[in-house]
Amino acid sequence: MSNPFSLSDRTALVTGANTGIGQAIAIGLANAGATVVCAGRRECGETVEHITNMGGAASSILVDFSDPMAGQDLFQNQNIDILVNNAGIIRRNDALDFTESDWDDVMDVNLKALFFTTQAFAKSVVNRNAQGAVVNIASLLSFQGGIRVPSYTASKHGVAGLTKLLANEWAAQGINVNAIAPGYIETNNTTDLQNDPVRNKAILDRIPAGRWGQASDIAGAAVYLCSPAARYVHGAVLNVDGGWLAR
Repeated sequence: MSNPFSLSDRTALVTGANTGIGQAIAIGLANAGATVVCAGRRECGETVEHITNMGGAASSILVDFSDPMAGQDLFQNQNIDILVNNAGIIRRNDALDFTESDWDDVMDVNLKALFFTTQAFAKSVVNRNAQGAVVNIASLLSFQGGIRVPSYTASKHGVAGLTKLLANEWAAQGINVNAIAPGYIETNNTTDLQNDPVRNKAILDRIPAGRWGQASDIAGAAVYLCSPAARYVHGAVLNVDGGWLAR
């Protein structure tokens, strides 16, 4: 019997794969058998080395998604079957003091680049009459408001909405579009929260699992959503949050 979670003979492109959640997802997909292209505005050499050292196949390309159209040519010369849109940034400030620059910078990377990169991927898949899978990285702030991150919250609400819209349009064309909403994960983006004793305690007190998540906790969900096991899953936003939203 074939393994429904196997990604052998599939090629995946993971954005923001140089560290954190993106790195963990890239390694997880490679463990499941995929060839992985690691894309980011910084070199992804550490991720590629980890994958190749465990016997997998990986490569790295530099792409700066602060240019929302930077992903337009990524799918022209190679057959990519899986796209994981992980690249993202965050800006923190009170809403009364939030700047236009901090708004635009976040929306460009987290939402506009995500849409146009995914559009380019889908065109490639449809033109090849192939099967494709998209996994977007949403957030708990796709469902909640949060504080001091207005552009991030708006962008992640947008990611959840786009995930559903694209699933509606592309499910019948053989493209699965889903998202993962990570909870509080120990990454560079959450360092300030981890180091704030008041916020850190408040966060831990609400998480039923009693701990911050690890980037590797997201990898299994990504493998599932990219695999044949999730072939009939379209437009889902899967919470991987230690039970936060169930509280």
